[in-house]
Amino acid sequence: MIAPLPHLLGITWMDPEWLLRHFHTEFVWLSLAIVFVECGLLFPFLPGDTLLFAIGLFIAGDKLNLNLYLALVAFAVAAFLGNVVGYEIGRLVGPPLQQHEGRILKRKYFDQTAAFFDKHGSKALVIGRFVPFVRTYITVVAGVIRMDRRHFFVWSAVGAGLWVLVITLLGYFLGNTVPWLANNIDYATLAILAFSAIPLAWEAWRHRQRSGVNS
Repeated sequence: MIAPLPHLLGITWMDPEWLLRHFHTEFVWLSLAIVFVECGLLFPFLPGDTLLFAIGLFIAGDKLNLNLYLALVAFAVAAFLGNVVGYEIGRLVGPPLQQHEGRILKRKYFDQTAAFFDKHGSKALVIGRFVPFVRTYITVVAGVIRMDRRHFFVWSAVGAGLWVLVITLLGYFLGNTVPWLANNIDYATLAILAFSAIPLAWEAWRHRQRSGVNS
């Protein structure tokens, strides 16, 4: 069997199996913290999708003693609270933050997310949940443009709930249908990465098409 993808990349702590093995009693709390931080504190490289998928697998395979419905509610709340923090950061220090150019916080990510927001409007808070990088920056952009708080809370709650529901249940049902997948999380990681890349590839293709038409 090949080594888990995060190990191949030298990022051991991003491997859900490694986290479960080394932080068994604290795994759920650590996972909640990762989801919260990815959704609100501008760390787009955290493994939110993979982690939610793995939790579904672990619950289905009895590797994690956690009620499925409780997990769905807890992670949806963590994602929503992360969104709220990101939104408030955007309202408070958004413009200077948007101009910042660093190794992790890059201006192009903000620009791409702002364009995504302009195109999809409020629905971007739902659609963007399933797009890497956009998921992390979309709430900050909503704060920067000072989107109405009540409007933001409603769409953000819908997006957070759907994201957790779809990804976690996908892992859970596949864990019940394909039991060996729980012990081969590396394949699941590759599948999630491929799934997450689809929206990015689609947008890139459409951008090239529009550029070709306008040239």
